[in-house]
Amino acid sequence: MNAPRARIIGTGSYLPEKRMTNDDLCKIVDTSSEWISSRTGILERRVAAEDEMTSDLAAHASRRALEAAGCAPEELDLIICATSTPDLVFPATATILQRKIEAQGAKAPAFDIQAVCTGFVYALSIADQFIRSGMSKKVLVVGAETFTRILDWEDRTTCILFGDGAGAVVLEAVAGDSPQGILSTRMHADGSHVELLRVTGGISRGRPSGFDVRHEALGFVDMHGNEVFKQAVKAMGAIAEEILLANNVTVDDIDWLIPHQANRRILQATAKRINIPEERVVMTVDHHGNTSAASVPLALDEAVRDGRIKPGQLILLDAFGGGFTWASALIRW
Repeated sequence: MNAPRARIIGTGSYLPEKRMTNDDLCKIVDTSSEWISSRTGILERRVAAEDEMTSDLAAHASRRALEAAGCAPEELDLIICATSTPDLVFPATATILQRKIEAQGAKAPAFDIQAVCTGFVYALSIADQFIRSGMSKKVLVVGAETFTRILDWEDRTTCILFGDGAGAVVLEAVAGDSPQGILSTRMHADGSHVELLRVTGGISRGRPSGFDVRHEALGFVDMHGNEVFKQAVKAMGAIAEEILLANNVTVDDIDWLIPHQANRRILQATAKRINIPEERVVMTVDHHGNTSAASVPLALDEAVRDGRIKPGQLILLDAFGGGFTWASALIRW
């Protein structure tokens, strides 16, 4: 008998109410709407309210995914949250999320994954392994970020790019010979480029007495954009080709490519590198911005709910983030 396979049975997403357009940004940083849109494809992004935490965004997205799946919170036997902007140093945002969606009754394990923009695909791969091993039967995987909290709003090279949001999926174990489900995942990392994309402060560095939260400059995103662009296109293209080859399919077999929504130029360059037409690439960066670990599940949920993704289609998820980390997932819907 074949080992079980993970199948996505429900998706959900959440965006904060506050919209920040390019024109809004022009009032606080030296830039223009045309400059932003021509270089990034971004027209607006969402910003979490002052009293909204990452776990709040995650909870909204999770409830919608659970509703779509017809799954009660207490049925979950694993919760994984991918985030670079946790509510607290500890406990894990996943445990806070567990309480907020009232899933604590089952005492299911809950933990966070930190792989920046690749985090959701990393988390999806881990959840898939839990299901394949037989340890889990229903898993909630969430990508959630309040990334605007770690932006320097005087740095126009970074503050124009990012937004807040959350996306979630519910996975269920199905028979290993089922035509639907996660066919394969791939994950990679290369720590030799840490300095190209990072937040320069941290808990274990800086002041001998601990992290100086008053020194805000330690807590901002620092990015070398041109180098990140080159590495992202190279890695996302390579891992897409790797997973296609491993599953004996070609790019012509892919119905939808859902890449990390970094900026339009990276998406277009990645599509060109693997020779997939842009009309088969799900792009939400124009109205989401770069939402880090939330970007892939946000785009996935949008494409599911607007009817673009249909049963039987072959979906390729592809992501790249700081570390550097990169990952892909091939899914038969």
